[in-house]
Amino acid sequence: MKNSTDEHLHASHLLEPHGEIRRERQARKRSTAQIVATARRVKHLEARTQWQAERDEARSAEYLAAGGEPGRAQLRMPGRLRLPKHQDTSATLSGHYPFLAEAGLGSAGVFVGQDLYSGGSFVYDPWVLYQRGMITAPNIVLAGIVGSGKSSLAKSLYTRSLPFGRRVYVPGDPKGEHTVVAEAVGGKAIILGHGLRNRLNPLDEGHRAASATDAEWAAQLASRRRELIGALAETVLDRVLSPLEHTAIDLALADAVRSAEVPILPMVVDRILAPNPEDDEGRLAEDGRLVGHALRRLVAGDLAGLFDGPSTVRFDPSLPMVSLDLSRVAENSTLISVLMTCSSAWMEAALADPAGGQRWVIYDEAWRLMAYPSLLRRMDAQWRLARHFGIANMLVFHKLSDLDNVGDSGSAMRALASSLLANAETRIVYRQEPDQLGSTASALGLSGTEQQLLPALGTGQGLWRVKDRSFVVQHQLHPNELEAFDTTARMSAGR
Repeated sequence: MKNSTDEHLHASHLLEPHGEIRRERQARKRSTAQIVATARRVKHLEARTQWQAERDEARSAEYLAAGGEPGRAQLRMPGRLRLPKHQDTSATLSGHYPFLAEAGLGSAGVFVGQDLYSGGSFVYDPWVLYQRGMITAPNIVLAGIVGSGKSSLAKSLYTRSLPFGRRVYVPGDPKGEHTVVAEAVGGKAIILGHGLRNRLNPLDEGHRAASATDAEWAAQLASRRRELIGALAETVLDRVLSPLEHTAIDLALADAVRSAEVPILPMVVDRILAPNPEDDEGRLAEDGRLVGHALRRLVAGDLAGLFDGPSTVRFDPSLPMVSLDLSRVAENSTLISVLMTCSSAWMEAALADPAGGQRWVIYDEAWRLMAYPSLLRRMDAQWRLARHFGIANMLVFHKLSDLDNVGDSGSAMRALASSLLANAETRIVYRQEPDQLGSTASALGLSGTEQQLLPALGTGQGLWRVKDRSFVVQHQLHPNELEAFDTTARMSAGR
């Protein structure tokens, strides 16, 4: 019995610590739950307090009534604005998303006007676009019927480029439209014609680049004079010279240069018709007879008075603009071509100067100039070397079908004329007559939509094709430009 009692006491003694541990654990759980519940109540109380504060603040704020302020102060329409619903096909609506119009050519360059599709400003500069890699040829073809505004656009492009440091050369202005502009911008217009005192010596030295050595300059001058006399003879004869005729010109020119400090064309003519006995082997006078008489026409025939003495005018490439005004001889196509040939030779010497800078060369009434092979070859060479010279050529037409009048189909002349268009990545087309739409679209690769735009374009509105991108642009003129560029002054003088 004693042993049984002792064992029971011993078992109770062993279980007592475990019971105490269980009670402590339960107490800790209750304490923890109480702490969590208290924190939850505090957080709930803080949130409720914040909510009540925000509600009170909102209730205390003052707002306009739903109908706005009463009377005139409300600045509202009496009724609600109701827009009509628009319904269209998914094919049409897909073109409106995500973009509606072109982003333009950027903001750097010369402001032209407004892009009629996007409503934004349209800016164009061939040198900037070339630097950005957007075009690879800086040449421009501009076509438009009379009264469409193409001349004003050409004048705006080059005059607005002058503040950017560019210069302008107009090697032939048959209507004299650029004379007023040249004088207005501080340039010079060289006016030539019968009855005027101005003379043009084709054998002038012209512009010499500062970097040219004496030997280089002598070679360049001799080559330019020889090419110019040959081009003048080809223009008057309307054919290519033979090798014998080239020899007659070379010997006569060399003799004239040796015998005078300032050689002039009559000296060359005299030596072709009456060669130096030291150079003549018996047939030289006969070989050069036709060339001599062709050039004599410039100094003693119906073209006399313009090329038979030293020059009274000088081509100054440092001026902001130089224009050759041919309006006094517009009726004589041969004389125009001769003057253009001389001015082109002057201009080429200035263009070849590496320090000449960036320049515009404007060929207005281009259909007249391209009828002469020598001029067309010079134009083609300048267009191909535009990037090398840093120039942008602009060819101004009435209609692109004028190119079809240059030479016979398949001829070298026609190929040269077509290459001018191919080497111009900017093509601007103003309003065209309905019968010209097919040829224009074919020459420029226009889409059907672009072709339909042409007869509906207003004055000063043009379709611009800059490489593969198209824009419809409204040219905008300043009032001073509008006055200076006006080509209808004589027609409107009586109003």
